[in-house]
Amino acid sequence: MEEKRPAPDGGKSTEPPAPIPARILNEFVYCPRLAYLMWVQAEFAHNADTVEGALAHRRVDSPSGSLPEDAEAAETIHARSVDLSSERLGVTAKIDLIEGAAGEVHPVDYKKSKRPHVAAGAYDPERVQLCAQGLLLRDHGFRCDFGFLYFAGSRERVKVEFDEELIELTLKSIAGLKATAASDVPPPPLVDSPKCIRCSLIGICLPDEVGFINRVSREVRPIFARCDEALPLYVQSPGSYLKKDGERLVIEENREVIAEARFLDVSQVVLFGHAGISTPAVQECFRREIPVTYLSHGGWFIGHTVGTGHRNVMTRTLQYQASFDAQKCLKLSRKLVAGKIHNCRTLIRRNWKATNDAEEGRAPADLLQALRSDIRQATRAASIEALLGVEGSAARRYFGGFLGMIASGSRQEAGGFDFESRNRRPPKDPLNAMLSFAYAMLTREWTVTLSAVGLDPYRGFFHQPRHGRPALSLDMMEPFRPLVADSAVLMAINNGEVKREDFVFTAAGCNLKPSGRKRFIAAFERRLAQEVTHPIFKYRVSYRRLFEIQARLLIRYLAGEIPRYPIFLTR
Repeated sequence: MEEKRPAPDGGKSTEPPAPIPARILNEFVYCPRLAYLMWVQAEFAHNADTVEGALAHRRVDSPSGSLPEDAEAAETIHARSVDLSSERLGVTAKIDLIEGAAGEVHPVDYKKSKRPHVAAGAYDPERVQLCAQGLLLRDHGFRCDFGFLYFAGSRERVKVEFDEELIELTLKSIAGLKATAASDVPPPPLVDSPKCIRCSLIGICLPDEVGFINRVSREVRPIFARCDEALPLYVQSPGSYLKKDGERLVIEENREVIAEARFLDVSQVVLFGHAGISTPAVQECFRREIPVTYLSHGGWFIGHTVGTGHRNVMTRTLQYQASFDAQKCLKLSRKLVAGKIHNCRTLIRRNWKATNDAEEGRAPADLLQALRSDIRQATRAASIEALLGVEGSAARRYFGGFLGMIASGSRQEAGGFDFESRNRRPPKDPLNAMLSFAYAMLTREWTVTLSAVGLDPYRGFFHQPRHGRPALSLDMMEPFRPLVADSAVLMAINNGEVKREDFVFTAAGCNLKPSGRKRFIAAFERRLAQEVTHPIFKYRVSYRRLFEIQARLLIRYLAGEIPRYPIFLTR
């Protein structure tokens, strides 16, 4: 049965309030913001601690035994994984183990850690959770004056008495969580707290980042990001078919297995053209929250499918409200476009090669100055229409000098690369074909990221909504076009990974051959995996992880938790 949560409109629903899970009560006493993110906004992420905790619960999570209907009838009671709830308390719980006899019972709650040596025998979050279970048992007619916490790490039981002081703390915590859940905005993050370091939601909550922007935290501790060793699985051979085989994805071609990958190692599945996938494989991807993305034969982004998706409707509500606020849209759009031009200018300054009219490594001063002027104009644009004009002028200047970032050998050798201006749909030359493909790849990456954090990729602030256009993805990728897509193109060309013979030319345009596309995808993925120092927070993260951080910072901005959205700028 789907777990009910508080109404996303600040508790104004006419439905009865959802019962509070006792485990969320534990999180509330530990950190109110954590409880809000987990229960109200349905956020969750695993780390080593949560995985170890799940392993410690394997035995008690298997139901066995049951509670008698008559509390006084049973001589002995020994029941595992028992679900109880109380309308009076507004609490529900799955109790790991219930022991007792003749109407008197004791809940036992399993913890994966070692027993803490504190005066109360355990910390308040665990004691409150256990006490809530005891109060539930009382509401069901049992006598329950104490319970036990079993610490698997040290294999010790700690007895917890349900005295008046603990009961009062538990009832206050229940009332406090109900009031917190009724708010449209999560509680503020903890400030410089040691609790945050091992929290599995640190990459979602961003406590130090929010505090630093609000000038509450003195510094930003490095994010302990979840392991991102999983990579996209690209399937581009015509007629290829993906099937599920146990814990693996198997790729067949003409009914012969040509490759396979563990689900554990796959972050998303990317299908080109007529490559197919079986229903069991799709369902397993959904269960594991692995998106399946579809691209055309030429690499154009068509769409992607996910499971139930992110269930936090509050985030999308804030996004939609902001998208109808003309001033907020303009404010965000100015920053996005100015950030894009800034990063374009930086890319030119860093990567300029020798040309006839400039020395080796030194970009033309007039080009850099013109782009600097475009940045100033973007920050002062009076409307979205004016901003589009500034962006167009800056793009013409930038692409007018793009060839200067390509090594002379690649430009001059027979069959090398040449470039006059940006063109697309269809691209007419190899460089434009690579740029178009890179932007399609970047759009896909941002669409998947935005969907994963609960935003709607199709409702933007700068790019206007149009059927099938992922407007927010296009918005968010603006500052990253030069840093990721254009950089991957330059890297593939200057390193000799992609050459002119890797393209097919037709009357309709130019496109990469499968072999060249495969090598370019490898270059693009290397760029996404490259670590970069965040200019504001000063820690190092990969570009792929950076996309998620920026998306979550946008959510914090839309929710009013931070006064501005920080654009990623490089020097």
